[in-house]
Amino acid sequence: MNEITDKLAAEGQLHLLKFADELTESEKEKLFAQIRELDFSILNYDCTESARGKIEPIPALSISESENKKDRYREIGLNAVREGKIGALLLAGGQGSRLGFDKPKGMFNIGVKKELYIFECLINNLLKVSNDAGADIPLFIMTSIQNNEDTIDFLEKHDYFGYNKSSVHFFIQDQLPVVGTDGKFLLAAKDEVLTAPNGNGGWYASLLRSEAYNHLKNSGIEWINVFAVDNVLQQIADPCFIGAVIDSGMSCGSKVVAKSAPEELVGVMCLEDGRPSIIEYYEMSDEMLYQLDSNGNLAYKYGVILNYLFNISELDKIVGFELPLHRAFKAVSCLDDYGNVINSDKPNAYKFETLVLDMVKPQKNCLVYEVERCREFAPVKNKVGVDSVDSARELLKLNNIEL
Repeated sequence: MNEITDKLAAEGQLHLLKFADELTESEKEKLFAQIRELDFSILNYDCTESARGKIEPIPALSISESENKKDRYREIGLNAVREGKIGALLLAGGQGSRLGFDKPKGMFNIGVKKELYIFECLINNLLKVSNDAGADIPLFIMTSIQNNEDTIDFLEKHDYFGYNKSSVHFFIQDQLPVVGTDGKFLLAAKDEVLTAPNGNGGWYASLLRSEAYNHLKNSGIEWINVFAVDNVLQQIADPCFIGAVIDSGMSCGSKVVAKSAPEELVGVMCLEDGRPSIIEYYEMSDEMLYQLDSNGNLAYKYGVILNYLFNISELDKIVGFELPLHRAFKAVSCLDDYGNVINSDKPNAYKFETLVLDMVKPQKNCLVYEVERCREFAPVKNKVGVDSVDSARELLKLNNIEL
């Protein structure tokens, strides 16, 4: 108890013990155990965006160029799948809050006349490749503390939508404390500090600490395709993409789409001091947004869709690389000074996140691989409007997927 008190006093966080006298011994031990594991360093973390290096446009393998070598790339990719060199990793730690849905986002039913879940769409896409190759593709699913049980129960209930259950491996992403506007950690309950998932950039570090890593390590997987849960047209373990990256000799690949407009709110692939990088839309000057190349096209036109292919041996080399933390002002539920739960609908606290896009920068090089946005980019981020349930449904229909 003294060690806990001393630590909290030194960090100015003694309020976490405010309700300790009301707790049972087991509840106290639960709280103390959590406090021992807290990352207090985020209290002093400088989230100021560091100055960017020299930003330049990055060359890409265009749709027409990859089409010319489609057969070659596809065969290389399918062979890699057959040889067990390819794994897929789904980033599924988020909830469907922005869709007005209080369950894991992957459980959202995007169907109209029949049930069609986001998880189902993604697994169907992966099954196509698995069936074409005649081989299972290990699927690693990163969940969060908040949705792990719901996710597993849902997939069990639906028999993994026909996917081989023994090829699916779950792991839980790490958490970071949530900080109030006064610089204090918040309580979720009298015996629990409020934490939140540490962002999708922490996927490899979380995987390394999990049992699922043993499957990765012992399976002979050399490449892992990391993708997001909120794009229902996501083409996973795409043989042409895999084949192009392997054939290029580069250490990673990133699928991109041509921006629909200079002002589109997407991160863009670029070179930073000669290395692959991603610049967010809000970091781009007007000059960069509208800059044209020698052919009259946007110089910075390749928007990322969170579909990356990483080489495992290259990832192992950058395990010690510290990804920057990004601070997001969010609405959270927490305890007030009297032990009552506050459900805020306005931002009231800071969450700290790492981003998978920051994993590109430490790579030696990256194949930027352009795909057709109407065939591979149907984000489901909002209930209505841009990148919404309705816009995703229209794109699914365009691709002859029955709803």
